[in-house]
Amino acid sequence: MDVASAFASSMDQMAVMIEGVTEEMRKQLKKARGGGGAGGEQRSFLDPLLGFVHAVDWTEPWLVGLIVFHITLLVLAVASRKHSNVQMAMFFCVLLCVYVAERMNIYLHRHWKSFARQPYFDSHGVFLSVVWSGPLLLVSALILFNSLLTLTSLMVKWKRAELKHRALAFAKKNKEQ
Repeated sequence: MDVASAFASSMDQMAVMIEGVTEEMRKQLKKARGGGGAGGEQRSFLDPLLGFVHAVDWTEPWLVGLIVFHITLLVLAVASRKHSNVQMAMFFCVLLCVYVAERMNIYLHRHWKSFARQPYFDSHGVFLSVVWSGPLLLVSALILFNSLLTLTSLMVKWKRAELKHRALAFAKKNKEQ
């Protein structure tokens, strides 16, 4: 078997595997969109989300405080968008809070009766990921996006200054000649 035929055979096998994966992804996407419910029922993609929202008692004081915390953090992130040092400090603090979420979930799983009416904290940390880490990651993404915009703006200013400097140096050199 020569190299060309081995390569062609390998590529054929890869094409079959990719077709299988894409077909499975299409099935899963169709099922998520509601095209493949059990027993012929049509399930919406939003049904689990609405179930989650309705299962949580959003009037509990600690959840209200958490929502206020996230809103305050978002306002601070937007208000400090022109101060890159503040943004970077906030960015790392937010990511540190996401990092400790697993340990926080273990602690809250053990002590939920002291502050909550329902046991929200499971061993997988889904609830804490949704109400704690999710909003924090969105704020960190906002800060990162703002930092990238600032960086590109600085690069444009720097390149303009460099081109202006080159043009002045070229003009000065031509004037001397």
